[in-house]
Amino acid sequence: MDAKTTARKRIEELQGELIALSHRIHAHPELGFQEVQAAAWLTDALSGMGFQVTAGVYDLPTAFMARAGHGPLHVALCAEYDALPSIGHACGHNIIAAASVGAGAALARVADQLGLTVTVIGTPAEEGGAGKVLLLERGAFDGIHAVAMVHPTPWDLVEPELISSRRFEVEYTGKGAHAAMAPEVGINAADALTLAQVALGLLRQHIRPTDRMHGIVTNGGEAANIIPAHAAGSFIVRSRTLEGSEALYERVERCFQAGSLATGATLEIKKHKPYAEVRHDPDLAAHYRRNAEALGRVFSDPSVVGTLGSTDIGNVSRVVPTIQPMIGLGCLPAVNHQPEFAAACVGEAGDRAVLDGATALAWTLIDAAGDPSLRGRLLQRL
Repeated sequence: MDAKTTARKRIEELQGELIALSHRIHAHPELGFQEVQAAAWLTDALSGMGFQVTAGVYDLPTAFMARAGHGPLHVALCAEYDALPSIGHACGHNIIAAASVGAGAALARVADQLGLTVTVIGTPAEEGGAGKVLLLERGAFDGIHAVAMVHPTPWDLVEPELISSRRFEVEYTGKGAHAAMAPEVGINAADALTLAQVALGLLRQHIRPTDRMHGIVTNGGEAANIIPAHAAGSFIVRSRTLEGSEALYERVERCFQAGSLATGATLEIKKHKPYAEVRHDPDLAAHYRRNAEALGRVFSDPSVVGTLGSTDIGNVSRVVPTIQPMIGLGCLPAVNHQPEFAAACVGEAGDRAVLDGATALAWTLIDAAGDPSLRGRLLQRL
């Protein structure tokens, strides 16, 4: 029996367990760095599949490493399992986690035959917490030759456009006062935030069509008859490259400084770790396309779909050859970060995405192990 047949047979054996794992994570959504149940379920499953599992790695309690095989070519599969506030698994991380576990289990069966070491890396807090960036900085990806995962969207895409982003929090501090009796002695922090947002609106005329600026007000005051002494918001800027998002951020920061200057409120900004754009390895991507098409997946034109957002695997892709193709649920008009998309992630198409994603990933890394040119390139980089 060849390696691909063995891998597919293993996924077929595990299909009930993988789908149940996806559904269990979906039914118990946990926010970034709080994914205690999901991490436990995943590590238990991988341990039962013969992996050597280490939980709570790199000072991240809900991160883990699960390893099998002893070959010189070291490949990794990233599992995500954090949810979104209020709308749960509306980005389908339950599918990602289950597909990576399935692919890892399939590869473990053929790892020594193919000269592979296989690691499933549990990566918490993709939704703004930069879990993979922290793991990268702390050495989790050292010694790994290739990284792969799939992410659900409405469409199948081999090399989706995933751009750089920078998240930051702003807080203005003014001076409270009675809004009717003595407004003249107050310093309105909410006005400072309003002025900043007006400036952002005007700036939109002068940015690239592919750039993005968006955010929410998290504190706009406490009562209509009190001049707000505090106001705060959470914002994100995005551009095609890490360097582009830094240049855009510098312009956006001046908009917030303008709010402070105009009102006299003081401004504090807390910047989070930036997400780089995803650089898909073309050879791995080509193998994934062929394998997914062999499973009956039909790919959409990325130029029609456009920008899909940002992810912390972009930072990994700058260091390690990486792919993150999108696996389609065919659920339009529902798109990611909508309740309707969350529902699709445990529907028939979502379950198929778990199994197809696991199979296509496993086959792709089997091909990488057996492609002399690609294998040689991956090994030579370390």
